[in-house]
Amino acid sequence: MSNTNAYLTLSQVDMVFGNGPSANPVLSGIDLAIQRGEFISLIGHSGCGKSTVLNIVAGLLRATSGGVILDNREVNAPGPDRAVVFQNHSLLPWLTVYQNVEIAVDKIFRETKTAAERKEWILRNLEMVSMSHALNRLPSEISGGMKQRVGIARALAMEPKVLLLDEPFGALDALTRAHLQDEVIRIQSELGNTVMMITHDVDEAVLLSDRVVMMTNGPSATIGQILPIDLPRPRNRIQLAEDRTYNHCRQEILTFLYEKQRKVEPIAAARARPAAAEVALRA
Repeated sequence: MSNTNAYLTLSQVDMVFGNGPSANPVLSGIDLAIQRGEFISLIGHSGCGKSTVLNIVAGLLRATSGGVILDNREVNAPGPDRAVVFQNHSLLPWLTVYQNVEIAVDKIFRETKTAAERKEWILRNLEMVSMSHALNRLPSEISGGMKQRVGIARALAMEPKVLLLDEPFGALDALTRAHLQDEVIRIQSELGNTVMMITHDVDEAVLLSDRVVMMTNGPSATIGQILPIDLPRPRNRIQLAEDRTYNHCRQEILTFLYEKQRKVEPIAAARARPAAAEVALRA
């Protein structure tokens, strides 16, 4: 997709950890243009730099070279225009469900919303994720899926320009995961958020995304393929199970991950074998 009028742009992003002989090149030449309201998933094998990409967009890491532009402004530090939901819920354990959202809302809107408006906004966002019944419970008193709902509510309540999801359902059981995916589909349809999500789950990527960005294996990982998901919204997982386009998209991603990328490993192993044999002979 062209960078013209893109809402969020990653341009020639490289990331190297360390210096000299110990330098570890993680990302190389990441170019990605995301439109306002688009849902993008990043998928790839462990260690391919997906989380590094997300952390650079979040402003938690500075790219070694290249840059990120969001709504015509350079990203070089964390900010309220980008909210992150991590795999682990990251709720403050001594605060109630309501207070965990309140702390973010007060930080962002203390100068622009009255106390009554902030309270109404908190309640609205908790209602959106079906957590109105648990306002006064502590994180220790609710399930893992409910914790993630609160985390999503807290992120949405900040009214970010981009919602960043770092495997938000990875630690959940299959049924809870499916329910939360459906919630995200409903919320994104209602609010039109711009979303970047990291996932290892092919079905999740196809179900939720407008495009799936497939990362090559590291080191120096880059974007190997971008797959548009041409499925109408809203999406119903049961109806899609036998949909030809849905299954074609699944197959495209699986082929990339388990054929195109897996072929790299045997070659690397074969090259390493003569060196290993020499070591064994010297011993």
